[in-house]
Parts: sequence; C-alpha cells; structure tokens
Amino acid sequence: MTEHELLKRYQAGERDFSGAKLAFSRLTDISLAGAKLCRVSLFSARLSRSDLTSADLSKANLTGAELEGARLRGAKLQEVSLTGANLAQADLAGATTDLRQANLAWADLSGARLCAANLQAANLTGAHLEHADLRYADLRHADLTAASLTGANLVGARLEGAILTAADLSGVIRSDGHRENGRHS
Repeated sequence: MTEHELLKRYQAGERDFSGAKLAFSRLTDISLAGAKLCRVSLFSARLSRSDLTSADLSKANLTGAELEGARLRGAKLQEVSLTGANLAQADLAGATTDLRQANLAWADLSGARLCAANLQAANLTGAHLEHADLRYADLRHADLTAASLTGANLVGARLEGAILTAADLSGVIRSDGHRENGRHS
C-alpha cells in the first residue's frame, strides 16, 4: 500500500488498515485519527505532527519512526515497537493511552506528555524522558535501566517494581514535591 492509497482510502471513510506495509512512508501533518493500524509496519516512517488520536497501533512496528509532536492521545500502543523512535513533544496523555509492554528502548520521549498513560511492563531502557510529563503514569514493572528522566514530572506516578538501575533522576519532581539529585543505582 502506498501513502497516497492509504490517505485516499482513509478520506473515503475506511479505517481498518491492519497489517499494511508502510515502512519509510512520509505521513507528516496528516490525520489518521481512529484508524485501526494493528500489526502495521511503519518502520522508519515519518509521522511528525500527525494526528493518531485514538488509533489502534497494537503490535505495530514503529522502530525508528519520526513521531515528533504527534498526537497519540488515547491511542492503543500495546506491544508496539518504538525502539529508537523520536517521540519528542508527542502527546500521549490520558488514561486510555495504552503502552503496556511497549518497546520504547532508546526512544526520544523528551518533553512528551505521558500524563496518566499506562506504561506497565514497558521497555524504556536508555529512553530519553527529559522533562517528560509522567504525572499519574502507570510505570509498574517498567524497565527504565539507564533511562534519562532529568527534570521529568513523576507526581502521582506508580513505580512499584520498576527497574531504575543507572537511571538519571536528576531534577525529577516527585509526589512530595522533592527534586532528586543524580543517578539511581
């Protein structure tokens, strides 16, 4: 499927594109809100500033994808691969945003809005979460090994069972209003 065909079919009202192959696609500044994109290959796709609100991207391959400033509020991202993806300034906020067991290793989530997002058991190894809004996020059993959380807001976040080995927690804002200084060992 080509980018043009996808957009044409979406504009005609079609929403189910499960299993489509769209690696290296250029889909910046478009809307695929509410689309079903389960198991879609968007490897290294460019989706900056695109509207993926309430889209179902479960088990999709977004490895190396460019999602800077994308709107993913309420998206289903369970078991998605976002390894090395750029999600800087992306909006992933909301209790309905499902990132359970997602692979976000080495992803850039700096400044991302992840307020109340479900990140249970997500792989965030080496992820860049500088100044991310993680208020009330569910990070239980998430792997944050060597992640950079400098200046992140963790007020109300659930971290039971989270792995924080070698994570940089400098300037993190905690529930008690206290700011951390340094790495967690």
